[in-house]
Amino acid sequence: MRQILSRWLDARCRARQARLLRRYPLDDALWQTTLERLPFTARLSAADLERLRELTRLFLAQKSFSVAQGLELTQEMSVAIALQACLPVLNLGLELYQGWVGIIIYPGEFMIRKTLEDEAGVIHEIEHDASGEAWEGGPVVLSWEDVQITDSAGAYNVVIHEFAHKIDMLNGEADGYPPLFRRWHAPLDTAEWAAVFDPAYAQFCAQVDSVSGRHWPRFEQESLIDPYAADHPAEFFAVCSEVLFVQPEAFAAQYPELYRLLSRYYRQDPARQHA
Repeated sequence: MRQILSRWLDARCRARQARLLRRYPLDDALWQTTLERLPFTARLSAADLERLRELTRLFLAQKSFSVAQGLELTQEMSVAIALQACLPVLNLGLELYQGWVGIIIYPGEFMIRKTLEDEAGVIHEIEHDASGEAWEGGPVVLSWEDVQITDSAGAYNVVIHEFAHKIDMLNGEADGYPPLFRRWHAPLDTAEWAAVFDPAYAQFCAQVDSVSGRHWPRFEQESLIDPYAADHPAEFFAVCSEVLFVQPEAFAAQYPELYRLLSRYYRQDPARQHA
């Protein structure tokens, strides 16, 4: 009985996806142009690109895009963001993005206001500029100016970063410990994750702390992992997710254990993929 129910649910899911795909076609020329602007996608095989295209169409069907500060929303913008958001979940699925629908796009950096409590219990109101923000249970907010920074010479990718936060938030507040699902990640468990992730984070924080003021600009320029990753374990996970997909060969060479951990998590091995 359970197998019959499972097959029935799978059939319903496939039928729903087929309806969505018919309603949300994706122009060949637009798809190709978007890929050309994202050089890291050249590592994907033809089969992976076809699956990524289908996932992108389903993402566009399920999410709602809006703009702020007079920015005009175009299909090119939506497709560029959707494609990059879908890359990390290519072998996991859009289930990791369930529970919210909104993506807000600003022309450039935007102001974030937060209330923080320090160790002494004092409440602080802070404001700072941001290029991206992921809200638990809410939208993803992005700077379009930063979304367009896709030069593979660096490892920066604001879309992958913010959607890594969304994945991290699936099991609560973002903490660098994304949910591990038995059907995808076994035998990887929390203990094994901690055995690799925690020492790597601590070592990177120590490296950042050891850099003196006059050496900071050079360190910031040459570090494969953005120093911002030392701010919190959640940021370390998100920044390393960027590096995994944008500069995988360098990541695997410099941080082999960390690379293998994230590769197992996302079920992709981009350093060894061939187009």
